[in-house]
Amino acid sequence: MQLRKSERKKAKIKLALQGAAGSGKTYSSLLLAQGLVNKDLSKVAIIDTENGSADLYAHLGNYNVLTLEPPYTPEKYIKAIDVCLQAEMKVIIIDSISHCWDYLIDYHASLAGNSFANWSKVMPLQKAFVNKMLQCDAHLIATMRTKQDYVLNQKDGKYIPEKVGLKAVQKDGVDYEFTIVFDLDIKHYATSSKDRTGLFMGKPEFTINAATGKKILEWCNSGTNLEEARAKIKQCKDIELLRQLYIHYKPWRELLEYDFKTQKDALQSKELLTNPKNFSQNGTTTSKQ
Repeated sequence: MQLRKSERKKAKIKLALQGAAGSGKTYSSLLLAQGLVNKDLSKVAIIDTENGSADLYAHLGNYNVLTLEPPYTPEKYIKAIDVCLQAEMKVIIIDSISHCWDYLIDYHASLAGNSFANWSKVMPLQKAFVNKMLQCDAHLIATMRTKQDYVLNQKDGKYIPEKVGLKAVQKDGVDYEFTIVFDLDIKHYATSSKDRTGLFMGKPEFTINAATGKKILEWCNSGTNLEEARAKIKQCKDIELLRQLYIHYKPWRELLEYDFKTQKDALQSKELLTNPKNFSQNGTTTSKQ
């Protein structure tokens, strides 16, 4: 047992698309997959639970389809993922994972005894499925249906349901398990409600295309060794070169912030010693004439 320095190696993206019926989840998933495999859709598989909707976009390329039939048990999904992995698929699209949660809700309702205690029989099945998605050695895109969500607010002594937006048909909090979550509206525009890559969070709504998938692939393939990055920062002898490194390591700035600050301070101190006229009395740089 020993400690090691953290590093982000080349990653396999785990991405979720959530939206109402007709928002374009299946089509958008295939466009993302195009970018992830450089348009070689022969290495893409769709696990289809949506009554053959996966075949509607065959004009995009020769991707593979694995049709699941009800009941949509977690075990079936896990087995389907294994089939895709054995076939050496690079991208697995699960369309959708909402059916699995619907099954588990029905299964829970069918159990006799204490309702609360019975969740202990259900949640291990859900956890096994989620772990399989997150740990599989392939890029994975999961779609989720959304439905109107309500809260009860008290008004005039009565509790009245009020709409509070859309909610994914899946276990609460499952979206936190994915690296990226795209929300699709009925006009097929996407926004990111969860983004660990920093590529899409806070950006205006956009239409998903193959270039979106390519951008994600570039992020996945840009795994870096943090010790190597820290060494480059420490060896940097120029403020401008340090700025360029700061731009280059944008996805890891939070991890490297201390290293950048330390080296910047060291370079400015060295500059002050060698060129004291470049600094004012309060320690800030003076403008060059």
